[in-house]
Amino acid sequence: MSKPFIDVAVGILLRPDGRILLGQRPDDKPWPGWWELPGGKIEAGESVLQALARELDEELGIRVVESAPWVTYVHEYPKNIVRLAFCKVTAWEGEPQGLEGQRLAWADPAAPLQVGPVLPATEPPLRWLTLPDRYLVSNIGSPEGLEAWLRRLDAALAGGVRLVQFREPEWEARVRDDDAGYRQLTAAFQTVLERCRAAGARCLVNAAHRESWWPRADGVHLRAADILLRRAVPPRPALRAASVHNEEERQAASDMGVDFMVMGHVLDTPSHPEAAGMGWQRFEALARDAGCPVYAIGGQSAGTLRTAQKHGAHGIAFMRAT
Repeated sequence: MSKPFIDVAVGILLRPDGRILLGQRPDDKPWPGWWELPGGKIEAGESVLQALARELDEELGIRVVESAPWVTYVHEYPKNIVRLAFCKVTAWEGEPQGLEGQRLAWADPAAPLQVGPVLPATEPPLRWLTLPDRYLVSNIGSPEGLEAWLRRLDAALAGGVRLVQFREPEWEARVRDDDAGYRQLTAAFQTVLERCRAAGARCLVNAAHRESWWPRADGVHLRAADILLRRAVPPRPALRAASVHNEEERQAASDMGVDFMVMGHVLDTPSHPEAAGMGWQRFEALARDAGCPVYAIGGQSAGTLRTAQKHGAHGIAFMRAT
């Protein structure tokens, strides 16, 4: 017998200090005493954002002013299957109140929770919220370009970037059989790691580089070819990321259980002059079923961040812009 399937709109109420609102389920509901994110069932004829606004009004007594889709995630409970459309709510009118008798608490997802337990379907978004909204990808190219790129890295770290990918496949290919060149590339990787960690940033290594490097980084970023070949990934807590461009790659990355995806290219970019970007509508359609946070790449900069997030992106990934 198949389980009931329920579509739910869920709000991530984000305060400027990064805290989010959790509510404790009342005694007269399933999973009494467990903590969850606010929201509820999407009724017939409602869009996700319409359902979210109605539920937050009924449940908390607030009026949503600014919200955007974030991650859609499917979770199977013992008695049903829920598809949770998580949305970020960044502005609202009124002070949240437990109108259904639920206790409320503001929680920092980056710190140990002071309330609990949380519903199983609430755990993934708490983890995803620790990912920053900007992802810098290296573009060094050669030993001669290292110092200039390190200055750029330092500026990005000083400006708040907390996620970096070391990605130098062309440099790697040139020095594969050159011991001296390989030592230079290894030293560059180590320098980038040290500067990221000194700034409290995480650094992933692209899977184009030797697997012996992977444990030294904070995670691995898989290429589309790695995903389709089902290449082995490091155990957690190392981060797992993947680049995807279409439905097949997105599904393969989801099956591998990656923590986030980078999707594009979205806008025209110098690195792909022969191919037009997929555009925001195509990006939004692909990102909707990723089941994890997605970064937009291709023509991205600080000026496109809000646009990317309105189309379902967690943030932006970029090489050249800051």
